[in-house]
Amino acid sequence: MKIIDAKDRTEWDTFITGHPEANFLQSWDFYEFYRSRGNTVVRRIALEGDRIIGAYAGVVEAAKRGRHLAIAGGPILDWQNPELIQSIFADMKLQGEQNHCVFVRVRPQLERTEKNLKLVQNCGLKPAPMYLSVEFAGILNLEKSEEEILAGMRQRLRRALRKAKKNDIEVETSTNPDDIHEFYQIELQTAGRHHFIAFSEDFLTKQFAAFAPHGEAVLYTAKYQGEILAQNFMIFYGNEASYHYGVSSELGTKLSGAPLLHMAAMQDARERGIKRYNFWGIVGEDETWHRFYGVSQFKRGFGVQELKYVPAHDLIISPSKYLVTKLIETVRKKKRHV
Repeated sequence: MKIIDAKDRTEWDTFITGHPEANFLQSWDFYEFYRSRGNTVVRRIALEGDRIIGAYAGVVEAAKRGRHLAIAGGPILDWQNPELIQSIFADMKLQGEQNHCVFVRVRPQLERTEKNLKLVQNCGLKPAPMYLSVEFAGILNLEKSEEEILAGMRQRLRRALRKAKKNDIEVETSTNPDDIHEFYQIELQTAGRHHFIAFSEDFLTKQFAAFAPHGEAVLYTAKYQGEILAQNFMIFYGNEASYHYGVSSELGTKLSGAPLLHMAAMQDARERGIKRYNFWGIVGEDETWHRFYGVSQFKRGFGVQELKYVPAHDLIISPSKYLVTKLIETVRKKKRHV
């Protein structure tokens, strides 16, 4: 077995999408996006002969709290192979050292169970003070028919869909990165209403542009009499359709444009043969104080399965510098209530 840099996009994506648990977080194009932003990217494959048996991709984050290698949704491998697991994590640490990192942060694509937590910690990782990507997600099974999905929805959401259809709301799709400009303008409005920091237009446009050429990114827009009500930035990759970002205007919240977008995206995902729709982040039903409680209840309204991933863990490279990171992130987490 040897571990080397990945060079071939097709070879990479064939391996990643061959694993049903994987999603766009380990896709080739996601890291092309990071390259376009000037980040250092690490893509590594484990080979047995000429056959890929494991892979992981990460990005070097030059953060003030500590330079680190971030690996979200990976590695992708056979978790029943102890030798492979140990070799992959040893290689992660080596890559972190070569990129002058304080630590390597990993959020594996594993369901949170006692067994999986022990598995990760037995590799020398420690629970991270801050999250890396979503750790609690709402998943919908697209092997269900549309009728079954509607039957599993909360009544309030079904009413919203009927209202949207009654109002003759139209749904349009686009794969043109230029259309992210409108998305960004509405994001600024949404951020103002819900008190979060908006992503920059450059960040959103380059991310969409990385996925769109291969048909992986689609912008869904709900319109009423020519006015935009809501937009969803969707990513289709492997076995999963991901509700990546969503925005809505004030009129959109009144006329219920957003649910219609999800139904349209689900239909398109089924036509692609995709079996899972990931609404991404949700918070606990008892966390009524949380700023994402409202949107979490909206997602639950579709009848999602609640999935908790193994949370972020760190491979510590420089213990003394990592203490500073841990202190900063612990304080930041408390201030942000996340």
